[in-house]
Amino acid sequence: MSPPGAPSPHLPEPRPGAPDPPPDPAVRGRAAGAGPREAASWSARRTLATNLRGIVGRAYPRVRGSLREKSWVFFEIALPFLSTCAFVLVYRALEAPEAYVGFAVLGGAMTAFWLNVLWAMGAQLYWDRGEGNLEIYFTAPISLMSILVGMAVGGLYLSGTRALVIVAVGSILFGVQYAIDQWLLLGAVFLLTLVALYGLGMLMASLFLFWGREAWHLANLFQEPVYFLGGLYAPVKVLGPLAGLAIGLLPLAVGLDAIRQLTFSQVTGIGVLPPAAEAAILVAMCAVFLVLARFALAYFERKARAEGRLMARWQ
Repeated sequence: MSPPGAPSPHLPEPRPGAPDPPPDPAVRGRAAGAGPREAASWSARRTLATNLRGIVGRAYPRVRGSLREKSWVFFEIALPFLSTCAFVLVYRALEAPEAYVGFAVLGGAMTAFWLNVLWAMGAQLYWDRGEGNLEIYFTAPISLMSILVGMAVGGLYLSGTRALVIVAVGSILFGVQYAIDQWLLLGAVFLLTLVALYGLGMLMASLFLFWGREAWHLANLFQEPVYFLGGLYAPVKVLGPLAGLAIGLLPLAVGLDAIRQLTFSQVTGIGVLPPAAEAAILVAMCAVFLVLARFALAYFERKARAEGRLMARWQ
């Protein structure tokens, strides 16, 4: 043990006349009355910029991957288009009004967005946990909502391409005639539908992450019933009493019902509610699903950490 006042044997002895070393930033912060949390806090501008970079970084692989893997374009566009053609041929065989052909084309286009929300949003965090990416997401200095928004932005590219091709080819091949009077309202309804859909996808992602292996079965469970309740190939109004349930719960049903009324304005009596009222419902759905997704992600993250469900070996 060194005598009092002797230099430490582990530190070099200062040279005579040398300037004093600069004070430690942590010690200087504590001396000024700032704790370690305040010393390490980010400004709002830096937090926003980091989250925006996280959104771009998560969207880039999906956009770039769809361009590199050309087979995805074929399987995501050509094969699902066959189901749309099947419904069109059924309507033609039954001598249904020509507007129903357009209903089937629009429903086939919106299928692309629902499948992207269900599999590439809802079940994505579960798959990322199995691949070892989930730990990176939780340790990155960004919000988990930014990760999900990046997934949504990247998935919109491929889904939007598929939907556009289905509408263009179906309209030309089957001679669909549109009558659009309110372009602005149509664009607003379409954007609100996408926001509400991907907000629902974020909420599903938190639930699927917590339930683990059940995510795969839940995704399969939700696929076909939404095709039915969402009115993808027939107007929602023909569901009868179930139409009100679909309009109250599924943004796909609300948005598609309003889009059909706005794109086929020459056909009357096909909607459950007026397009303006359904646009207001979509606004409420956007707010509810996004807020619920934010709270659900925070709650299930804490619960999953406490119960050890974030690692793949605990699935």
